[in-house]
Amino acid sequence: MSLSRIHGDDDAFGARLDFAVNVAEAQPPTWLIQRLQSAVTDLAAYPHSSDLAAVTAMIARYHGVSEDHVLVLSGVSEGFAMLPQLKPENAVIIHPGFSEPDIVLTEAQIPVHRCILAPPFELSFENIPANADLVVIGNPTNPTGVVHSKELLAQLCAPGRTVVIDEAFLDIVGEQYSMIDQLDAVEGRLIIFRSLTKTWSIAGLRVGYAIARPETLARLSAYRRHWPMGTLQLRAIEAVFDTGIMQLPERRAEMIAQRSEMIEMLANSGFRCVSSSQAPYILVRPPSTQPEELRMALKAQGIAVRRCDTFPGLDFSYWRLAVRPRDQVQRLLTAIDNIIGAKK
Repeated sequence: MSLSRIHGDDDAFGARLDFAVNVAEAQPPTWLIQRLQSAVTDLAAYPHSSDLAAVTAMIARYHGVSEDHVLVLSGVSEGFAMLPQLKPENAVIIHPGFSEPDIVLTEAQIPVHRCILAPPFELSFENIPANADLVVIGNPTNPTGVVHSKELLAQLCAPGRTVVIDEAFLDIVGEQYSMIDQLDAVEGRLIIFRSLTKTWSIAGLRVGYAIARPETLARLSAYRRHWPMGTLQLRAIEAVFDTGIMQLPERRAEMIAQRSEMIEMLANSGFRCVSSSQAPYILVRPPSTQPEELRMALKAQGIAVRRCDTFPGLDFSYWRLAVRPRDQVQRLLTAIDNIIGAKK
């Protein structure tokens, strides 16, 4: 299977009702918008190294690591683009998962072994080659929403191996699942990628960071361009870490409640949830023998759901649905009922 860069935003472009993109809301919180607006008058000046140092310190303080363990990124995708700098010879990608690291490594002509997990998509080691020197896994995994235990993830680590864990959605899931506190406890090298774009609805800004040992970050960023982060990106990070993190418990509780209600509504309408998601998205099988035809009919009505044939191990019979409030879920279900009913 040859992978292409098809993401949720491709499905959601122009949609009135978006279940395809895992961004929390249609726009950033008011306090974040105001902080970005206040920075517009600073855009004539180049970003200063002191601004980058300041947000690096904020991230380090929040996670309880030293500042030299933090690399601020223009989105997690930039971190994945750096992986070839590690010069792996035998890379393993745990699938179903985000396709970008697979694509980046393949384009760099690095051999990639795909370890495809079967439902319920829990981590197993039987198909991971012992000579793998780079292993990439999501936690929670996208699109399944499965959270792997720290004990299992630690078993992935080995001397001479780099393990990359994509924790892009873990802020809203819960820091207790993060491997950041295991950086110096595991064998081999560990890299954690984090994103700020999902929970705070700033996908258009591209902001994230990596946490790893200093020598690993140095290799990762060896040929990085000058001025890698813009002023608005830095202001967004600053705002999240001095204001946003205080709102995380409330946002997490709201997401969990919405997800629980959404799963119940979907099940009552004939959907089958195929994994135990702890993430702000759900992997489902829709109530149709022609799911792709149904997806396209929804798209024609301005309703977007994420196709899953682009994830190794999945096909058109799966959809990924972003967690949304009850009224939006009901609109989706009503539209599906109308489409299916019109064919009878």
